[in-house]
Amino acid sequence: MPPASKNSSSETQASLDNYIKNPPTQHSLEPSAISQEVRDRGSIFIANLFPATSPDKARARIAHLKNVVHGTKPASHEIAAWRCMVLKHGHSGLGGPDDFELNVGNIDDGERWGGAKIQKVMEAHAIIDAVVIVSRWYGGTMLGPARFTHIETCATEVCQEFKRSEELRECISDLTTLDAVLAGLRAEYSEASPANKAMASNTLPKDYASLDVEKGRRLVKARENAIRSVKLLIAKRRDLPPGATIDAGDQT
Repeated sequence: MPPASKNSSSETQASLDNYIKNPPTQHSLEPSAISQEVRDRGSIFIANLFPATSPDKARARIAHLKNVVHGTKPASHEIAAWRCMVLKHGHSGLGGPDDFELNVGNIDDGERWGGAKIQKVMEAHAIIDAVVIVSRWYGGTMLGPARFTHIETCATEVCQEFKRSEELRECISDLTTLDAVLAGLRAEYSEASPANKAMASNTLPKDYASLDVEKGRRLVKARENAIRSVKLLIAKRRDLPPGATIDAGDQT
């Protein structure tokens, strides 16, 4: 196994000191994404992506993975990179986006240029407020440039999974908002149209626990279409003479 550089040792000690001073919460210790293992000539590569809103938190996650998760089976290298949106010095955040700046950094941990490879993958996927750590267990055979391919493959997998998770959270947030809007419109329509009270009854809270991204996208479009339909019914009703009714149809 190639010897770790003196610089990587000091980086690791700094990460451990930060972990002791700023222990992460139990929730933040859970990785947002874990890659499949890549095995090559005895070496094993695997990536973890953790949320991290500051470089200090990124280093704390690195130290936790190294000293706790992998404590009984230490990896030869814990290669990492982070991208965090942080407040500029002397700014409060009240000034809007201009008060913030992107802080990036990486750690090779003895695998020269490895951290930069991970950072490049994160940039390509526009990952922010996260740290990606690729752990390598050296198998006794030097892999040459292939090791960088494995590092990038593992990093890419967790970045793609993280982006899917972000999109799913956005879909659920959008659906929750659209459901509330649709429920209000249905209630408005039914109050003035007793014959269509069934429309207002179809407003039970939705369970999106098993939702995936593709279904989420379809549901968002469906809710948007339903909102347009109910708005159209409300507009038509306003133009009707007194006593006339509209067949609302199936507005789901």
